[in-house]
Amino acid sequence: MAQVFDLKAMVSYPYEERGKNVFYKAKEFKVRIIELPPGGEMPICEMASHVIFNVIKGAAEVTVNQKKVTITEGQCLISAPATMSMKTENGVKIMGIQIERA
Repeated sequence: MAQVFDLKAMVSYPYEERGKNVFYKAKEFKVRIIELPPGGEMPICEMASHVIFNVIKGAAEVTVNQKKVTITEGQCLISAPATMSMKTENGVKIMGIQIERA
């Protein structure tokens, strides 16, 4: 069964309640909305899964294993399991997909 999600209209919860931002979950992967306000940060976390960040709106600086990259609207970042963090100057809304390792 196919489902359609309006990512631009989705409301997100703060990082402390990030579990509520998961809008689709299957055995192999889960999808969530990540939204940071201007000056917002996502703390360092150890990602045991592969990750895809697709920027819906805004821009963010993502640190992957101590290497910094900037992703902007229309871009995506794909990473193998890594240590990650994120921050934004002007705010960002991202669709994040976590894919379990095979």
